[in-house]
Amino acid sequence: MSFPTSPPAVPAVVRGFAAGRRVRAIWTNELGGVTFRIGPGTEFVKVAEAATVDFADEARRLRWAAQHTPVPPVLGFGLDGDRAWLRTGGLPGVSAVHPRWLAAPEVAVRAIAVGLRTLHDRLPVPSCPFDWSAAGRLTRLSPAWRAKLGDPPPVDRVVVCHGDACSPNTLIDEHGRCCGHVDLDALGVADRWADLAVATLSLGWNYPGRGWDTVFFEAYGVEPDPRRLDYYRRLWQAEDIDAS
Repeated sequence: MSFPTSPPAVPAVVRGFAAGRRVRAIWTNELGGVTFRIGPGTEFVKVAEAATVDFADEARRLRWAAQHTPVPPVLGFGLDGDRAWLRTGGLPGVSAVHPRWLAAPEVAVRAIAVGLRTLHDRLPVPSCPFDWSAAGRLTRLSPAWRAKLGDPPPVDRVVVCHGDACSPNTLIDEHGRCCGHVDLDALGVADRWADLAVATLSLGWNYPGRGWDTVFFEAYGVEPDPRRLDYYRRLWQAEDIDAS
């Protein structure tokens, strides 16, 4: 995902929700989906080709998670022709890749780590109806990729994972603390290393110039596990390649 390099066209459904308020595209993904901010940030609308997303499923995850941790409130979802949309309320704070935090990367890395640990500790595994386990993810890969990846390592600690713990999906408040998470479309029960692998992989993309693993794991409160990190990073990358 990335910031738009040029302003995309604003779909009619987004203009309708805006009702004259300012609309700005703030995020795009590799499948052509766009997130629009309405007004000062009190509302957001994701729009994507209907064949590429399931916003009803994401809405279910958000509504479940909202009972336990700060995530965007769901205001609605639906279809507009061949496009799907998801409308949510805003949260305090800004993305961990906002220029303010790119200029203070150690603060951002610690906030991401503490925020992820808090998420893992808060979300109740027994009542979570969603799965993101390695076993489930492997079934969606081709036989060739399953063979290449091999068996997953033994589970360390089962938690409800974010499912896309890349840096941009953590929100940070003015004091440098995590104040919420966004983009939980893959949220589900899994070994915590599935999230930790992606979170630390993303640090190198977003805060280049030095390694951040030591800072991250110190703030999260666990020693790095090279075997699990390697496996879950390869699984994450295999999903991207296999889906393309």
